[in-house]
Amino acid sequence: MDTPDIGRRRWLILALGVLAQASQATVINGVAFLIPILNQEGGFTLAQAGTLAGAPILGGVFTLVVWGAIADRFGERLALAAGLGIAAVSMGLASATTSLDLSRTTSAALLGLLLMCAGAGAVSANSASGRVVVGWFPPHQRGLAMGIRQMSVPLGVAAGALVIPTLAGDHGIAWALSFPMLACGLAAVVCAVGVVDPPRPGRVEAERAGVLGNPYRSSMSLTRIHLASILLVVPQYVVWTYALVWLIADRGWDEVGAGLVITAAQILGALGRVVTGAWSDRVGSRLGPMRLVAASVVVSMVALSVTAWTDSAIAVGVLLVASILTSAPNGLAFTAVAEIAGPFWGGRALGIQNTGQFVFAAAVGPVFGGLIAAVGFPAAFALAAIAPAAAVPVIPKD
Repeated sequence: MDTPDIGRRRWLILALGVLAQASQATVINGVAFLIPILNQEGGFTLAQAGTLAGAPILGGVFTLVVWGAIADRFGERLALAAGLGIAAVSMGLASATTSLDLSRTTSAALLGLLLMCAGAGAVSANSASGRVVVGWFPPHQRGLAMGIRQMSVPLGVAAGALVIPTLAGDHGIAWALSFPMLACGLAAVVCAVGVVDPPRPGRVEAERAGVLGNPYRSSMSLTRIHLASILLVVPQYVVWTYALVWLIADRGWDEVGAGLVITAAQILGALGRVVTGAWSDRVGSRLGPMRLVAASVVVSMVALSVTAWTDSAIAVGVLLVASILTSAPNGLAFTAVAEIAGPFWGGRALGIQNTGQFVFAAAVGPVFGGLIAAVGFPAAFALAAIAPAAAVPVIPKD
């Protein structure tokens, strides 16, 4: 039975995990909120601006499994503090770069490289904060705890939607990039001070129990969850990347009003992750709820396409629903992966989980930017519904 000290400690560490992951989101997802100003004032095409927005995601692709392995071998605290520190320094240099008098080509290349470095460091939070939460919470609380941890991504995106466009419009891109720099710097310090690595069995004991082996060799469940999550990330990042642009360019909203809508959508999405996590604890299943939510994502993206095409008055409300549903499966998948992989493979499995998602998420910016320019927002929303429809039969049964 837990002592009060252990109970308090696990909730404190969960709070630090939320802060770390939210700070990561201001880097990975926050640059997308600069797309309008890069497109309208910076002279970049929508596809080029989308590529810059995807640079942190691309950088993270190369280091997710590495950070997971570091967390598995040396502990979550080291991985969190080091990765977020690298992200803070890189975002600071990226902010300084925008103030230099460079050619557009040179400036874009250097900015893109620094954003990749920031993403490469920030993604330490993806594996390490998820692993530390699963390690500290018992099975009957893990869905709720991981749902709370996963709500940090929408909250970080919401903070970015509220702050970054306003800073960019009022003070320029350099000030806008300083926001994720400060967030990651703060998170790195508090994680170094406050995070305690969770208890786990010794390697000799684990070897005797047979939990040191590679979980990918004994079952296809992890691989199927990874594949389904890759498919589900497509509509999620279409909404996250281009909802602000849609509101401004297609619906005629100003930057402040559109940013408030996206902030509300992300907060609702965060709450949705907590609800689905608690639901999975109650029914004793992560994958059954994930399958149902994936099916609902298909319906929401089709509805968004139809209401956007007809210029319906309820289109913004449908956007809010789509934002909630596209965010919801993430926590369920993360919890399932960590539980199946176990304490000695959890970091690497979560790294592999995010690597596939990040590869496709990085492609969403330029691919759907080109699609939107060619066929418009409604058709692009409809095409994004194909991926979750394919994910439903891929999700394994418990």
